[in-house]
Amino acid sequence: MNEIAELYSDYLIASFGLTTATGLSQLLDGEISHDKITRFLAGQKKTNQDLWLFVKPIVRQVQSADGVLIIDDSIEEKPYTDENDIIAWHYDHSKQMNVKGINFLSCLYQSGALALPVGFELIAKTEAYIDKKTNKEKRRSPVSKNELARQLINQAIKNQIPFRFCLFDVWFASAENMKFIKQEKQKDFICPLKVNRKVATSAADKRAGKWQVLDTLLIESGTSCLIYLEGLEFPVQLIKRVFTNEDGKTAVQYLITSDTEMSVAAIKTSYQRRWRVEEYHKSLKQNVSLAKSPTHTATTQTNHFFAALCGYIKLERLKIKTKMNHFALKQKLYLKALTTAFQTLENLNQIHLSA
Repeated sequence: MNEIAELYSDYLIASFGLTTATGLSQLLDGEISHDKITRFLAGQKKTNQDLWLFVKPIVRQVQSADGVLIIDDSIEEKPYTDENDIIAWHYDHSKQMNVKGINFLSCLYQSGALALPVGFELIAKTEAYIDKKTNKEKRRSPVSKNELARQLINQAIKNQIPFRFCLFDVWFASAENMKFIKQEKQKDFICPLKVNRKVATSAADKRAGKWQVLDTLLIESGTSCLIYLEGLEFPVQLIKRVFTNEDGKTAVQYLITSDTEMSVAAIKTSYQRRWRVEEYHKSLKQNVSLAKSPTHTATTQTNHFFAALCGYIKLERLKIKTKMNHFALKQKLYLKALTTAFQTLENLNQIHLSA
């Protein structure tokens, strides 16, 4: 990254309020004009290639054959920002409603203690269409998130990032994604399935078209069996997990893997590594000022997002050096800033009293 991009990503980490070009310029006592910072944000739109150039040296230091690729998306809500190609209405599965904001897809590489974004896509709804149910104009992306997910996985392989598994949730558990990973790329995956997926318990049943709904399958919790999914030529190993949620209710999860030799314990342990993407989303939104930018165009918003990703990567690097997590690091910065502000106020009070 160039000097301004480096300073801007540091600014996003250090800031506790709205982040602006003018704010950074003032912080630097005018050494860099706000026009230069604005030109960086409005300049050439940053891409996966730019992210890879930034993160590659760190990936090479920590990469291992036991690493995993995690694919997931999230929404950063921007309810008061004008709509454009990337500020749009998206369905939020966690809230079960449409929200306005940036829907971003990430490819996270987890190896050892680090979890690093090695690819990203902002969902751009560039096509307008008429919804047949409501007869209202809506926007959509010409490329599906599943297609973009496959592109991110393919790019990680081209970048020679070693990994053992691809991990993803039910929203990316399509037969097409599984075939792409296992058959085309000769990699393995672990993911959960929706309970209404159609399965066969033998190759003979598959050939005969004898499908049954997954949650009618007789399988004990903590055990595994081989099944065939509708749309897949190869078998997968299935395990059933029964656990208690935070609200005290019992829940069932069906996990599958294309590695048919794994133990039940290994499948559970490996899939638990997907939790790192939740930590990544939380830190990205709260610790590197992702939502605290007044940018208005798709280009400036993309470049601000890119700088926030770089800020997250810097926090991951600092985490190893300081042995403090992202939130502890941010709290340390806050206390330092508060101490400086308090001391400045005391000095001003002394000047007022002596006047």
